[in-house]
Order: sequence, then C-alpha cells, then structure tokens
Amino acid sequence: MTTGEACDTVTYGVAIAVPEPHASHLRGKRCEFGDPEGEIVPTHVTLVPPTAATAAQLATVRAALAAVGPGHRPFTMRLDGTDTFAPVSPVAFVAVADGSHETARLADDVRGRLESGEPDFPFHPHVTVAHHLDRPSLDHACQELAGFTAEFQVRDFVLFCHDGAGWHVDTRFPLG
Repeated sequence: MTTGEACDTVTYGVAIAVPEPHASHLRGKRCEFGDPEGEIVPTHVTLVPPTAATAAQLATVRAALAAVGPGHRPFTMRLDGTDTFAPVSPVAFVAVADGSHETARLADDVRGRLESGEPDFPFHPHVTVAHHLDRPSLDHACQELAGFTAEFQVRDFVLFCHDGAGWHVDTRFPLG
C-alpha cells in the first residue's frame, strides 16, 4: 500500500525507525533468537502500538501526525544494553539510554493528537529484540546483546502500515 491507497481497513503503528546498519543487525538478531516476528517487523521504538483504522481514518491519522513533527526538535538517541519486561510481558529489549525523555514527549504528543489515550503499560522507550519466547530465550537475547550500543540522530518519526504480509513505511514526518 502506498500513501493514499484505498482499502477497507488497515493496521498502522507509529514509531521511530532505527536506521541502518543498526536496524539490520538487530532484526537479524531477533530472527536468530527465534522470534517469528523478526522477519516482518522493522526495527523501531514504538510511539503508538498497532491500531486498526479505515482508509478514511488513516487520512485523518496522517494529518494529525503531520501537525506533531514541527513541535519537536531532532535529537540524539543512544541505545545501550538490554533488559526484559518478563514476567509481566515476554519481551527482551535494547534500552534507550539517551533520548528517552524526548521520545516520551513525542509519544505523548502523538497519542494526544490521535486521541488514542494511555497505553496498556507505562511508556518505556525500547527496541524489542525478542518477543513471545520462553524465559531462557529472553535471557539469552539479553546476554547476547548486553554490550550493544548505537547512537544516531532522530530527525523524523514514521507511520508504518501492515499490508497483510508485513510492515512498510507509509509516511515519514520530519521533526523541527
């Protein structure tokens, strides 16, 4: 699906896309750990989780997101180390060490513009590297990537859409 293509319903998510070469590295690790979503989920920091919408609603979502970017300055994000949400949620992740405050502000603004309400869990910026796996697999993922670090500039955020086969970038929204 491309921007503006008509369809009955679509699932979208809003995120900060992790750039290359870090995205491919972490996605490859996610696949290596046995996470079946590793092959279809882009490497990202979630701002709004997967949400269903009609084509008409998606146009409204795009317009709302376009209004968010100018109110936020580009910032540096540093990923460093790992942790897990287990036992609450079966997720191992790479932590956002720097840029967490800016990411939280951006997420709050996006949710406010979309009137999506509070998330199911307290917002904690992170990059998922293993999901829906058993505890030993989550622990292995955390150990394997414990020394991982990456730093990059966040200059935009992304509206991802799921086309039935996988996620793709629908629209990028620049910051500043």
